[in-house]
Amino acid sequence: MRFQNKVAIVTGGAGGIGETTARLFAEEGASVVIADLSGKGQDVSDALNERGLETCYMRTDVTKEEEVIRMVKQTVQRYGRVDSLFAGAGIASDGPADQVDLDVWERTIEVNLTGVFLCNKHAIKQMLMQGYGGTIVNCGSVHSHVGKARVAAYAASKGGVEMLTKSTAVAYASKGIRVNAVCPGYIHTNLISGLDERIVNVLIGQHPIGRLGTTEEVAKAVLFLASDDASFITGTSLLVDGGYTAV
Repeated sequence: MRFQNKVAIVTGGAGGIGETTARLFAEEGASVVIADLSGKGQDVSDALNERGLETCYMRTDVTKEEEVIRMVKQTVQRYGRVDSLFAGAGIASDGPADQVDLDVWERTIEVNLTGVFLCNKHAIKQMLMQGYGGTIVNCGSVHSHVGKARVAAYAASKGGVEMLTKSTAVAYASKGIRVNAVCPGYIHTNLISGLDERIVNVLIGQHPIGRLGTTEEVAKAVLFLASDDASFITGTSLLVDGGYTAV
């Protein structure tokens, strides 16, 4: 119960890593705001509430500042504070630089980087007003650290998350706000499940551990970074990648 009497916001909480992270936060005692564009977030919240856990769903477009401001404001109105943010909302995109349409580039940066920035910005504003610190975990990627031929926009966005995390961590460390990133390798989600088996096997082969990761493995890393167990850790990236970046 590391998060008993704490309040956590999880963006992208309607599925995948975000959904699992929201569940683990709630299971460890937090009141959890599940923020997502998808109405499935309500189903996730309802299922957790039926188990006696405290969650709510807030429809939020993280690329729109007014919606992020509203998300934080409504969280405080409902629960009184914000202790932790997991900025997990993101989208995938594919293609080398000469084949990426401008609208794909702009949308990828908008969701994966600008969305993380806006959530950091307004969570930090609230944490500063509260005066007792807080924790932020941003969702990076192995492609925050290594390039790949066909992920120009995605890698740029996730590389930006890495440096945003470091800069923000340095800026607010003296205020008791810790900012870190979790950087997953390829994780077994519904997106992966829909791929051709040959492609999945290629992805597995890129991880020395010999398999894809699970959402639970990433979510546990998020909770570690958000908890007092990581009280002397800020400005770092925790790679949860089965050895992908060690090759």
